[in-house]
Amino acid sequence: MLPNFSFNQINGTPDNLQNYSGKVLLIVNVASKCGFTNQYSELEFLYQAHHSEGLEIMAFPCNQFGGQEPGSPEQIQSFCESNYSVTFPIFEKIEVNGSNTHPFYDFLKNAAPGLLGTTAIKWNFTKFLISKDGLQIKRYASATSPKEIMADIKEIL
Repeated sequence: MLPNFSFNQINGTPDNLQNYSGKVLLIVNVASKCGFTNQYSELEFLYQAHHSEGLEIMAFPCNQFGGQEPGSPEQIQSFCESNYSVTFPIFEKIEVNGSNTHPFYDFLKNAAPGLLGTTAIKWNFTKFLISKDGLQIKRYASATSPKEIMADIKEIL
């Protein structure tokens, strides 16, 4: 079972990880001006294809990598909807590294370290896949496309 973490949706509405209990979660730190931004299309494809089976995608904008997410919440929401028709939940900007790292990301990074056991997030669009029971957490690099994760998603749905 996952710990109880709180965060705000992009529109400022408070939310809690417990609201996603029993779902397969794909957590992604996102940015609007990144070379991987086109992954929004594949994320939306996965969401449409598997949301009814229990997949939830949670996007957390982050401006820590090259200032690639400078927008306001309204600008981020508008960008995602108008350019990629995103319907999965987007949350307020957070930090994923450093002294102001959101506690949820501290948990994820320690539960699923990266290459050679490093915990730091290296870039935008790093992905974490969490099983329904919260016991299995797997990390994927930014360059791993969402469609490449589909087999792992189907296996745990």
